[in-house]
Amino acid sequence: MSTLKGKILAGKVLVKPQPADEKTASGIIIPDSAKEKPQKGDVVLTGADKKDEPMEVKTGDVVLYGKYAGTELNIDGEEYLLISQSDILYIA
Repeated sequence: MSTLKGKILAGKVLVKPQPADEKTASGIIIPDSAKEKPQKGDVVLTGADKKDEPMEVKTGDVVLYGKYAGTELNIDGEEYLLISQSDILYIA
């Protein structure tokens, strides 16, 4: 991954979604048409603190977020998700 240039606005987080599972726990292969949108990803960039909300995630954290959270972006051929910190459900 190339180094991203730019700035994220306050309260926003840029996430690189992790790939969807290829198999179930029992070993059944999931076809592409049945795969769900990933809800887990790695934090790539974070914005500054908001006036009333400090930034609790940092670059490198693995986060779980809502199914329909954020905006999908394509930057230099890579897929990213720009979400609000409030859409993050869990920091792993």
